[in-house]
Amino acid sequence: MKIDIKKIDNDNFEVKVLSRTTTSHKVNLDDNIYKKMTNKKISKLKLIELSFEFLLKREPNTSILSAFELSIINNYFPEFENEITIKIKE
Repeated sequence: MKIDIKKIDNDNFEVKVLSRTTTSHKVNLDDNIYKKMTNKKISKLKLIELSFEFLLKREPNTSILSAFELSIINNYFPEFENEITIKIKE
């Protein structure tokens, strides 16, 4: 499985997950959420990559929403922000 991320503009990204079934996802990541989650220790692209790795451990790419704001992952998986914070510190 491969994750391909393309920056559309400062806050919007297209993520393609190349697997048995390839999926495409529009992800919004505004600066406030980015700063809150990472304290700018990693890039937005890296945060999105880590987020998709997190999601793909829990569900198939075909179950991931086709368009979403990154922070809503926490609504489905309450451990999300904590796990990402731990990953950033590694």
